[in-house]
Amino acid sequence: MLRNPPQLVLRNLMNSPKNRSVIVERIPNAGFRTDDTRSLPEDSIVLYILDLRSMEVAESKWRELLSSDERERAARFHFERDRQHYCAARALLRTLLGAYLEAAPQELSFQYSDKGKPGLASRYRGCGVAFNVSHSGDFALLGFTRRSDIGVDIEQIRDDFDTAAIARRFFSAREQDQLSRLPADQQHHAFFRCWTRKEAFIKALGEGLSHPLSQFDVSLDTSAQVSLTTRPEPEEAERWWLQSVDAGPDYAAAFAVSAL
Repeated sequence: MLRNPPQLVLRNLMNSPKNRSVIVERIPNAGFRTDDTRSLPEDSIVLYILDLRSMEVAESKWRELLSSDERERAARFHFERDRQHYCAARALLRTLLGAYLEAAPQELSFQYSDKGKPGLASRYRGCGVAFNVSHSGDFALLGFTRRSDIGVDIEQIRDDFDTAAIARRFFSAREQDQLSRLPADQQHHAFFRCWTRKEAFIKALGEGLSHPLSQFDVSLDTSAQVSLTTRPEPEEAERWWLQSVDAGPDYAAAFAVSAL
């Protein structure tokens, strides 16, 4: 059960074609806490959007929940802001997983795939809880589901790099064509929609950027529901559901989950 309910905004986005509901909760400040266990239904995807800037003041609180290796990693950040954001995101991940698993957050342990995707250590595997994390700028996106693979991505929409050059390098031919057909004043935001959708998918696959980005296409329009085309096996797309998430002004976000 979540405490301090006035600080949370809860909304259902929609039901997926596979009859799975999506719940988004915004955690706006460091007053967030959970005292009790909470359920993660089999047919739900639960997403949390964290305002990292407002959580900086509670760094000492967050550090208490981290493992020794996480604290060591935090100490290596050159900028204070980056360290504070890392501590907050990692501590909230532990807090939420602890609530789902009925475990003390500071006692949880993780392991990583050969491609670097984080997951719960083998002793928790029977619980069926999967998660993924992304952060950019002043916000983080955490995603949780049960018995499915999940990937999430959030990106701050910035103007300080050449999105057209990156699209030519990383987007498929079809995606580049979609992008070029949009009015010039819409292309910048469309780039970030595309990037977050592709990133969420490859993170759900567990392969990261080692997966050839030209082997699949995502739609670039403003619809929350995202169409997916995969190659060389078109039927692979039927195993996945992609959707964009409203992360607020100046941010793009998306998640991908596998079929149950």
